[in-house]
Amino acid sequence: MSTKLFVGSLPWSVDDKTLQSAFEEHGTVVSAKVVKDRDTGRSRGFGFVEMENSTDAKNAIAALNNTELKGRNIIVNEAKPRD
Repeated sequence: MSTKLFVGSLPWSVDDKTLQSAFEEHGTVVSAKVVKDRDTGRSRGFGFVEMENSTDAKNAIAALNNTELKGRNIIVNEAKPRD
């Protein structure tokens, strides 16, 4: 079963492909999406990455949380389910 990760503090220049590339080094990525503002189309500074399984997700969190991506330290943790 896949595991969804929250990725925060993203630089404005990061797009879906850049986000996916950063996580592919740590496991199989099912999807990677940078959340964009509805009106402007500009990044909101966070996104979600879905990893194929929980082992890949844990590896990605351990490897990428509080590390630099394009000049900013990103936050990576397991996404909380919506209420």
